[in-house]
Amino acid sequence: AGPRYTLDRITAVPAVVGNANDFLIIGGLAGTAKDMAAMTNDGANYFGLAGAMGAAVSMGLGLALAQPNRKVLVACGDGELLMNIGALATVSVLNPPNLRILCVDNGHYGETGYQKSHTCLGVDLEQMAIGAGIKATCSIEKEADLAKGAKMLRESNGTCFVLLRVKPTDGPKVKRLMDPAAGR
Repeated sequence: AGPRYTLDRITAVPAVVGNANDFLIIGGLAGTAKDMAAMTNDGANYFGLAGAMGAAVSMGLGLALAQPNRKVLVACGDGELLMNIGALATVSVLNPPNLRILCVDNGHYGETGYQKSHTCLGVDLEQMAIGAGIKATCSIEKEADLAKGAKMLRESNGTCFVLLRVKPTDGPKVKRLMDPAAGR
């Protein structure tokens, strides 16, 4: 990974998300699933995916439309978003005011063995979100930008997309609850 990947996800993700209980959360695969499970203690406001690569943004969109009075946070990785990048176009067209997308980009496919993803080879997911029509976006590459991303997730009036570039390291050491019906 190049110099754009300097933040540690263990500290950067919580700094951007803040109080996870303020959101209904769909957590993507691998690292982001562990990030969110650790922050929510696998609580009732969190639904983590396993083996459904590419589904987090679409699931979050459905949840945002079904729960318009709650803020919905989708936390996904770069590999998962690349798997279903077209979901950003549908999100943009519908533009639910309560949907926030946090893409934790480590430049690797963490779910399938840490192969390099397209993002460490030059693909810019924020530019793809802009191209899809999402109006509120930002990229976070250094600690000084964390507050900007946190503010966007909390205060956007419309769908927002925050790209958080982190080092390709493992997420929190968490044993995730893999029974989707338990406690939900």
